[in-house]
Amino acid sequence: MNTSVTLAGITFKNPVTTASGTFGSGMEYSDYVDLSKLGAVTTKGVSSIPWAGNPTPRVAETYGGMLNAIGLQNPGADVFIHRDLPFLRKQDTKIIVNVVGKTTEEYCDVVERLADCDVDMLEINISCPNVKEGGIAFGQDPRCIEEITSQLKRRAKQPIIMKLSPNVTDIAEMARAAEAGGADALSLINTLTGMKIDIYRRSFLLANKTGGLSGPAIKPIAVRMVYQVANAVKLPIIGMGGITNAEDALEFIMAGASMIAVGTANFINPTATVEVVEGIETYMKQYGIQDIKDLIGCVG
Repeated sequence: MNTSVTLAGITFKNPVTTASGTFGSGMEYSDYVDLSKLGAVTTKGVSSIPWAGNPTPRVAETYGGMLNAIGLQNPGADVFIHRDLPFLRKQDTKIIVNVVGKTTEEYCDVVERLADCDVDMLEINISCPNVKEGGIAFGQDPRCIEEITSQLKRRAKQPIIMKLSPNVTDIAEMARAAEAGGADALSLINTLTGMKIDIYRRSFLLANKTGGLSGPAIKPIAVRMVYQVANAVKLPIIGMGGITNAEDALEFIMAGASMIAVGTANFINPTATVEVVEGIETYMKQYGIQDIKDLIGCVG
């Protein structure tokens, strides 16, 4: 039975990774999860300089999920390279580094600094606000997506995954723009913009007013978008959005995702990722599936 998948020339032992921002760099979960059982660890977003993130409160529970307005808080590329990367390199798994920025130059700086690091792939979070374009997210303008993808592709030594925002009118148009810019793979979906109000205090729950909605509530939307994108481009896809178990993961795979990422579920069940890996294997044995590739996009 073969559970391995290959994206842009990189082979993963199985199709399961972590969703950026929900797993740190793996250190926080290493007491609960054998990281070698995962296809890859996808890190929290890494910026060129330290980011403090948004003011608190910045997390709120919702029906079927959560809102977060963390603001991509992270210690910056230097700390990641010298502290987190050595830990990850000791693990028997692939490494996908999530890259964030507020300008094209900031993204390029991180990509260039990671060029000679022992990293397998780079995931580019284009849901960040583009400060030079009035704050609209990079991922909401197809021209901007194609341009930043092209710029990063020229500088990166590793294959790049463009992480698409669902907060758009036509996700397929954004995917085609990333493909035109030279992306090696796509990941989707990022969080949906949401809001929660405290009716007793008559104020917003989050200091930022809005936040990113994640968790099971968004899964049907995410599966639909993965299916749309799989039928619009020829790039491999990492699917994510509300995956809590193997059944959820298999929906994404059958919709056209070559890999999947487990995110919010990690907060309520630290072993969720390994359970998904084992559940996929159990499904394949039960139904006589010899190769995971036979399931990718099988619903047509």
